[in-house]
Amino acid sequence: MTLTVKLLLIATLVLGIIIPFGYFLIGEKTKKRYKRAIGANAFFYFGAFAIAAIMMFAGDPVKAADTAQAAASNATGFGYLAAALSTGLSCVGGGIAVASAASAALGAISEDSSALGKSLIFVGLAEGVCLYGLIISFMILGKL
Repeated sequence: MTLTVKLLLIATLVLGIIIPFGYFLIGEKTKKRYKRAIGANAFFYFGAFAIAAIMMFAGDPVKAADTAQAAASNATGFGYLAAALSTGLSCVGGGIAVASAASAALGAISEDSSALGKSLIFVGLAEGVCLYGLIISFMILGKL
C-alpha cells in the first residue's frame, strides 16, 4: 500500500470515531443517540477494515519464490501474534479471577483469621492462569 492510501485509511478510522461520538456528546445524551453513535462507529471501522483488506490483497501477481517467502513471513507474524494473544488474554482472565478471589479472601480473613491459608490457595490458583499463558507463549516463540 502506498503512503497516501495508509494515511487515507487512518484518517477514515479517526474520523469514524470522532464524528459519531462528537454527535453523541454534543446533544442530549439518550440511549437512541448512543446506539446511533455506536452503529456509525462500527460502520466506519469495519468499512475501513474491509477497504484495507481489499487493498492489501489486490495488486500485481508475484513470483512463486516471493510468495513462499511472504508465506513464511506471514507464518512468523502469526506466530508472534499467537504468543501475544496467549499471554495477554490469559493475563486478563487471571486478573479478573484474582480480583474476585482476593476480595473474597480479604472478606473471609477479616471475619476469621484462620481462613488465611485456604484463601491464599485460591488466589494462587487464579494467578496460575497467567503463568500457564506465559508458558504457552514461550513454547510458541520457541517454535518460530
